[in-house]
Amino acid sequence: MSQFEQEKQPGMNVFIIGFGDIGCRVARLCRQQGYDVGAISRQPGKCSQEVTAVTADLDDPDSLRDLPLQEKVLFYFAPPPVSGCSDSRMTNLVAALNRQPDQQPKKVVLISTTAVYGDCGGQWIDETAIVQPQTARGQRRLDAEQQMLRWTQQYAIPLVILRVGGIYGPKRLPLDRLRQGLPILLESQSPYTNRIHEDDLAAICLAAAQQNVSGYFNVSDGHPGTMSRYFKDIARAMDLAPPPEVNMDTAREVMSAGMLSYLQESRRLNNTKLLQELDIELRYPNFEQGLKACVAELATQWDKS
Repeated sequence: MSQFEQEKQPGMNVFIIGFGDIGCRVARLCRQQGYDVGAISRQPGKCSQEVTAVTADLDDPDSLRDLPLQEKVLFYFAPPPVSGCSDSRMTNLVAALNRQPDQQPKKVVLISTTAVYGDCGGQWIDETAIVQPQTARGQRRLDAEQQMLRWTQQYAIPLVILRVGGIYGPKRLPLDRLRQGLPILLESQSPYTNRIHEDDLAAICLAAAQQNVSGYFNVSDGHPGTMSRYFKDIARAMDLAPPPEVNMDTAREVMSAGMLSYLQESRRLNNTKLLQELDIELRYPNFEQGLKACVAELATQWDKS
């Protein structure tokens, strides 16, 4: 079944927390299937007129009172705070949900990250792999998972946790970095990374809501590659100079702490469970096809500007 062929479920209305790019894409797919869509936003005016906006802020617990969630699918896409090892935003939400037992959703779909697995030494892993986050960002995401898992178990609400690899799309490509000529790690030392196109991720979120499933799903196209090859492929496709390569010792001196944190972890995701249990066909089953589509869309945008 293709990603847009899922049957509409009568009464499957949705509410989105974390109305960023992926939230907007999921809302668009839901509206195409005739679902009512609500979302929280600190600036409701930025939401589409087809989305019922509720003014709220995950950093302001008082604003989370009386969220209209009863019998809806709750999509939780909000990122955690930028520091610390716990997710205070999820803590605020769970506290609010506990205060309104008459407004329980019928299902929750949560976006997490593969960083919860930590460094796997480049090994292939599936959803049974041990979680051992080694970065604060991974620890925050695992904390969010565990908080939501405890809450949904308390009320017997189905929960799908999507552990997502690197998201890419036309506006997410590292073009500024490549144009600046910033270095990358030698490919022979570069870790494996996993990717998913933003359109496929949105379709996966909808399938997770519609299918009778719960539990953990690794989200990637199933064709991991090295981080260095990722940068080189984009440079070639965009007709940019290939980035200079440095060894790890030099990288520790010239790269940001954020970039270095990604270089400390290597894993390859098995996406068999995703494809089989969600019964979904990826539009972009590998990075080569996804990058080609990104380049074509960027070219169209530039022609119109």
